[in-house]
Amino acid sequence: MNKDYLAEFEHLVNIMDELREKCPWDKKQTIHTLKNMTIEETYELVDGIEANDWQNIKEELGDLFLHLLFYTKIASEEKHFSLKDVLQTICEKLIRRHPHVYGNVSVENSEEVKQNWEAIKQLEKNRTSILDSIPNKLPAIQKAIKIQEKVKTVGFEWTCKEDVFLKIEEEIGELQQAIREDNQNDIEEEFGDVMFSLINYSRFLNVDPAAALERVNKKFINRFKKMEEMAKQQNKDLAAMPLLDMDALWNIAKKTI
Repeated sequence: MNKDYLAEFEHLVNIMDELREKCPWDKKQTIHTLKNMTIEETYELVDGIEANDWQNIKEELGDLFLHLLFYTKIASEEKHFSLKDVLQTICEKLIRRHPHVYGNVSVENSEEVKQNWEAIKQLEKNRTSILDSIPNKLPAIQKAIKIQEKVKTVGFEWTCKEDVFLKIEEEIGELQQAIREDNQNDIEEEFGDVMFSLINYSRFLNVDPAAALERVNKKFINRFKKMEEMAKQQNKDLAAMPLLDMDALWNIAKKTI
C-alpha cells in the first residue's frame, strides 16, 4: 500500500480518537444513535453514484469511513473488538472466500465465484438455510432481489424470461380473483406476489427495479410540477379544476417531459 494512504488513515484514526475524547457531541454517541445517520450517509453516497458526481462520491466515502471508525472506536472502548480485529477479520474472510485466487480452486465465470462464496459462507456460519443471511431490515425490494439471487445459486431459477412473464400474468389473475372476492388479506398477499414476480422479471431484463421506480417517480414529479405551472399561467387553481381539465394538462406535460 502507498505510504501516503497509511499516513492519512492514521491521521483519520487520530482525529476520531480526539473527537471522542474532546467533543461533547461525539462523546455521547452510541452505535444506536449513529445507525440512522449511517443509513443517511449511505443514501447520500448512492445519490452521488447515480449522478456520476465523483467529487460528491469522494466526500461521502470519507463520511462513511468516519462512521466505520466511529463504530470501531466505541467497540474498542467497550472491550468488544479493536480496529485491528476488524481489518484482520475482513482480510481473512476475503482470502477464505476467494479460493480461486488464494487457493487451488478453478472457476469458469463470475457465477461460479458467487456459488463458491455462498457455499463457503454457509459452512462458516453453520446456517441451515441459504436465506438465513438476509438482513431483516433490508428494504423490501432489495430483500426480494436478494432472496431470488440466493436461491438461484442452488439452481432454483426460471429457465427463460418468457416463463417469468407468464408467472406475472398468473399472479395478476389471482389478484383480480381476490379483488372480486373482496378479501383484503388475500388482496394484500396477491399484490405482494405480483410485485415479487415483477422484481424477479426485472433480473431477467437486467433492470434495477428500485432505480426504475425512482426514474418514474422523478418523471411524475416533473410532469406534475409542469401541470401546476400551466394552471398558474392560466390563473386557475389546480385543486379546483375538474379531473378532465387536469388530465388535459397532464397530456400536455407528458409531451414535453
